[in-house]
Amino acid sequence: MHTPEYIARLETFRAAGGGDLDADTPVCAGSWSTALYAAGGGIGAVEALDAGVATAGLVLARPPGHHARGERVVVLDWDVHHGNGTQEAFWNDDRVLFVSIHQYPYYPGCGRVNETGGLSARGCTINVPVPAGATGDVYLEAFDTLIAPASAEFTPTWVLVSAGFDAHRDDPLADVVLTSGDFADLTRRVGALAPRDGRLLLFLEGGYDLRALRNSVGASAAALCDVPFRPEPATNGGPGRDGVRSAIEAHRISTSW
Repeated sequence: MHTPEYIARLETFRAAGGGDLDADTPVCAGSWSTALYAAGGGIGAVEALDAGVATAGLVLARPPGHHARGERVVVLDWDVHHGNGTQEAFWNDDRVLFVSIHQYPYYPGCGRVNETGGLSARGCTINVPVPAGATGDVYLEAFDTLIAPASAEFTPTWVLVSAGFDAHRDDPLADVVLTSGDFADLTRRVGALAPRDGRLLLFLEGGYDLRALRNSVGASAAALCDVPFRPEPATNGGPGRDGVRSAIEAHRISTSW
């Protein structure tokens, strides 16, 4: 989470002409208004779901804060990179169950199974590291054997997803080999975690091959609406089950110490 002072410095930097904050973060004239729309879009979507306008939503704005509302929130991050920013924000908050499935070892170099939460929130952080070449059936096994049971025990009032699509096999930034069909399956699994009154919201995250991103977002949106759109079949047979089993054991230890 950013402090008001940091946000003010960004606006001053933008007003002075902008530039590069670092190698990955350029700031231009439109950056400030875009950031406000992105942040406000997420808040607006939450408020709409809270008012009963819909039961699920997909926010096509980036980023939501990947690198609560005083309720019980499951935050699932399936971006191919570890969601270290979200983990840090809620490390010691037992109102939030944070789950990250990510390629490991890979940037940013964290997200090991033994990172399970602070002293006041043991077991409220779950990391599922998967290797290069991991396929959709490994992700579904993680859902069925770890994420779904942990979520059921946590009893969330909200389910929020950092829906990165850079784990697609055509994405140039990583080595996990999911397809848009796998993301449709993941979205359906996430839907089963949400409370009966809905309150399921997906926030767009990474995705750097435009065709793969288009198909994956479309398949996920279709799954939310129960529409049969699967441009690609799901994948199976890849490595990663050892990481799932290690994550299950780490969660068991952290919740029974």
